[in-house]
Amino acid sequence: MAEESFQDRTEEATPRRREEARGEGQVARSVEINSAIILLFGVLSLYFMGGMLKGQLMRFMRSMLNEAPAMSLSPGNVQPYFLSLATFFFKVLTPILTVLIVAGLLANLLQVGFLFSAKPLAPKLDRLSLVSGAKRLFSKRSLEMLVRDVLKVALIGYVAYRTVKPQVVHCIPLADADVKDVFAFGARLTFQVGIRTALVMMLLAALDYMFQRHEHEKSIRMTKEEVKEERKRTEGDPQIKSRVRSVQREMARRRMMSAVPGADVVITNPVHLAVALKYDPQTMNAPTVVAKGKRLIAEQIKRIAQEAGVPVVENKPLAQAIYSAVEIGMAIPETLYRAVAEVLAYVFRMKEKA
Repeated sequence: MAEESFQDRTEEATPRRREEARGEGQVARSVEINSAIILLFGVLSLYFMGGMLKGQLMRFMRSMLNEAPAMSLSPGNVQPYFLSLATFFFKVLTPILTVLIVAGLLANLLQVGFLFSAKPLAPKLDRLSLVSGAKRLFSKRSLEMLVRDVLKVALIGYVAYRTVKPQVVHCIPLADADVKDVFAFGARLTFQVGIRTALVMMLLAALDYMFQRHEHEKSIRMTKEEVKEERKRTEGDPQIKSRVRSVQREMARRRMMSAVPGADVVITNPVHLAVALKYDPQTMNAPTVVAKGKRLIAEQIKRIAQEAGVPVVENKPLAQAIYSAVEIGMAIPETLYRAVAEVLAYVFRMKEKA
């Protein structure tokens, strides 16, 4: 795939974009971590299971050597011998292979969690193009990978060399040593080289994972236009949303105005604020605000109240206190009981006189 220019992709990927990329199998993943963990677990499994493996191999070799004089190979018995050998080695290697499989799965789970996607397996026609292949082969990324791999091999080779070099002087006496001692020396040296190599690979894998994560974040960046389009798809067109909110506000205002004629009193600022209260001792514990508004809405509330014969009382401190502290449909707080009770008592007396 040809290298893309990410100059226009300046925005961080949105959660939706990340989910889409994950569904397509685009995740931050380092193959080096898999190799390092598999090598580490493989060396450790050989170290802890080496005794068992050696015992099984020795018993097998003894039985084979004991049966060798009486063994006659023919076209008819080659297959049974081969199957017995394959079965034996499969049984011997099954514990180690199981450890390696579990280590590989663990390495993937640690990096990307549980993820199954068939999209990376789908054939891509652009990969069959010679031009695209040549561009990938001689691209900047390919050169970076080549330099990185050469440095990695050189570092691992240096570590192995520094591990083996001090042990070379011990190899000469092995010419007169017992076979068991030779194998023991080889096992110890192999374990030392394997462990140190695995630790170096773990360090390189951590660095590679950070690099792969950086590259992944860069690859899923979005342009400003893509972010806007996604916001429209997920949240809706801002103009439509604004229109919906406007309609909702208008409907709420109409419902509020329809409740004004049923109010017991409207308390005003007198110009800037208006609050309509209703109190029914049979159904309410305290007077309730059924409408409130500023400026033009306050004027409309007063006009509707006057047309419906609802008393309009001017009380600037009380109007401000109720407007600030109480929402529509809520009862007034206890701190305002006395002031509101005085206003309602005055209104009820006026109604009785009328």
